[in-house]
Amino acid sequence: MPADSDTQPMIEIADLWKSFGRVEVLKGISLRVARGAVVAIIGPSGSGKSTLLRCINLLENPDRGRIRVGEREMQFRKGRRNGAGDRDLAGFRATTGMVFQHFNLFPHMTALENVTAGPTIVKRRPRRAAEAEGRELLAKVGLADKADTYPMHLSGGQRQRVAIARALAMGPAVMLLDEVTSALDPELVGEVLAVIEQLAEEGMTMLIVTHEIAFAHEVADQVAFISDGVIVELGPPAAVLEQPENPRTRNFLARFNRSRTAAS
Repeated sequence: MPADSDTQPMIEIADLWKSFGRVEVLKGISLRVARGAVVAIIGPSGSGKSTLLRCINLLENPDRGRIRVGEREMQFRKGRRNGAGDRDLAGFRATTGMVFQHFNLFPHMTALENVTAGPTIVKRRPRRAAEAEGRELLAKVGLADKADTYPMHLSGGQRQRVAIARALAMGPAVMLLDEVTSALDPELVGEVLAVIEQLAEEGMTMLIVTHEIAFAHEVADQVAFISDGVIVELGPPAAVLEQPENPRTRNFLARFNRSRTAAS
C-alpha cells in the first residue's frame, strides 16, 4: 500500500465477483475512486449496480476479489473474508455510509432518534453529544424543524434526507447511495439531489447508483456504465454521456432518452 494515504484512491476494488446461485451478477469488477471524487454508476436494471454497492458495504459477501476503503482492506476467496473477525468487519463497515432506495428508517423513532441511534448504540457516544450533532446534521439537510417528527409524517424526500443524515452521523469516509431518488415523486427529487450536490462540494467521496443522467453529468467526476456485471465504459461525464464509445452504452442512453421523452 502506498505510504502517502492522501494520494492513493479512497476506494479500490479489484477483480470482484458475486453470484447468486448459478447467476453471476458481478464478473470481475475493478474500480478506483479518488479521494473526494464522485462516481455515478448507471446501467440497465439487473446489471449489478446495487449489488456492487452492497458488496462494498459487506451487506453481500463477494465470492472473490479485493475491496479497500481508506486504510481498511478485505480480501475474498470463495465467499470467505480472509482474516476478518467481527471487530474487523464492523470497522470496515463503519468506513461507508449506505443510503437505500426505500429509506429504511425506524418507524417508531423520530427523525432525531433515527439519526442518533447509530452513534449512541454502535459507537456508544454520550446521548447529549449525539443529539447535538444529530440536530446539526438535520439542519444540514434542511430538516432542523423536523427533529421530533416521526417518519410517517414526513414526505418521501424528507425521509430520504433523514436517511442521509443518519448515514453521515456515523462519520463515514465514503457514502454509497443506491437509487436514492427512484422512489420519490418527481417534485421531491430536487431536494434530495441538492443535499447530495452539497456533499460533493464539501469533498465527500461518493459512489452513486442513479438514473438521474442530467444530475450525473453535473455532479460526477466520472461515470461508470455497468452492463451484465461488468464495467463497460468509464470516464468523465462529457465523454461517457455525450460521446460514448461502447455500443452498449450508446444503446442504453438512446433507450433512456426515448423513455424520458415519451414520459414527458
